[in-house]
Amino acid sequence: MRIFTKFFRWLTTDRQNVAKAGIDNNILFSAIILLAIGLVMVYSASVAYAAKDSGSGNPYFYLIRHTLAITLGTVAGVLAFNMPTSFWKRNANKIIVGVIILLIAVLVPHVGKVVNGSRRWLPLGLLNLQPSELAKLGIGIYMANYFCGKTLSMKNFRSDVVPVIATLLTVCVLLLAEPDMGSTTVVFIIALTILYLSDLNVRVIFAAVIFGAAAFVLLIVFEPYRMKRVVGFLDPWQDALGKGYQLSHSLLAFGHGGWLGVGLGNSLEKLYYLPEAHTDFIMAIIGEEFGVAGVLVILLLFWIIFYRGFTMIGTETKRLPGRKFQGLLAQGISVWFFAQAVVNIGVAIGMLPTKGLTLPFVSFGGSSVLVNCIALAILLKIDYENKLLKHGNPLT
Repeated sequence: MRIFTKFFRWLTTDRQNVAKAGIDNNILFSAIILLAIGLVMVYSASVAYAAKDSGSGNPYFYLIRHTLAITLGTVAGVLAFNMPTSFWKRNANKIIVGVIILLIAVLVPHVGKVVNGSRRWLPLGLLNLQPSELAKLGIGIYMANYFCGKTLSMKNFRSDVVPVIATLLTVCVLLLAEPDMGSTTVVFIIALTILYLSDLNVRVIFAAVIFGAAAFVLLIVFEPYRMKRVVGFLDPWQDALGKGYQLSHSLLAFGHGGWLGVGLGNSLEKLYYLPEAHTDFIMAIIGEEFGVAGVLVILLLFWIIFYRGFTMIGTETKRLPGRKFQGLLAQGISVWFFAQAVVNIGVAIGMLPTKGLTLPFVSFGGSSVLVNCIALAILLKIDYENKLLKHGNPLT
């Protein structure tokens, strides 16, 4: 693993300080392993679909595109690492405005691309940009910046409360218009995490939780297709060829895999049985080919990123003078990765209703990999700056 650290140092502009201060290798290596697993499993899970979807019978179609996404993500991550975290704080409002503009643009007919009934993508040639992925990072940066120097005061409702509520609601409404309830849920979790960690009035946090839960229930009750998903999730076998089809085949994949799996490449469910096998339900194929053991390895890697990012970086950062923004952002990113992974796995094993959420770093999806790499780089940069400060070196 030392070769990855040396390569990372070589890519950065501040090589001497990176070599001296160091970065969190546990987080970096965990993410690299997840990306490597994703590369292998995207090929394994998509090989049957790729020959048909490419139009040319190319079984490497999705593998090539995913390799390109990882390459772009690596480049973007290195560029993000080379920026001081003060850049994100200074431009937080511009970033969230840019995200909102993209979320509006994707809803414009003939601009946003429709796939499976959802308008979530902006076609950019080799890469389809998904603004909902940028919304997760954008809301984290915005909320961390907003609460690093301000507390919600009901006495100053218009100046303190209205801006943050209006921004969050705008992002959530635009995501629901796509529709993308999965990303809306993750955005709300990130916002609620930063809200909770900002040491605000408990009544404000309680009100936010109640409002979010009520809105979640209403969105399900008043939208027929969401209600069907919930019914299918409660008993997928009742209509295994209809509303419970995807979940029932996901469960069959886990059942077939058992404790140790059937071996790499030997999945049956990926052979046109399980829809979205290389994206939202890639964990089902991992479970089938590597069993419970493979699932536990994935969970362990995400736990390492979450634990070290939330406590070793986030908590420690907030103790340093003038670093509350960086601390809140680190904790928001850590919760984002772990929460999305738990939701994705929970959907695949039938513990949560079906949602269109990728498994971070692993699932096929250019925008997801790209934004995940940028967020990871920011997390590592926060840790790197902390170590520079502890060594008595000024931040550039």
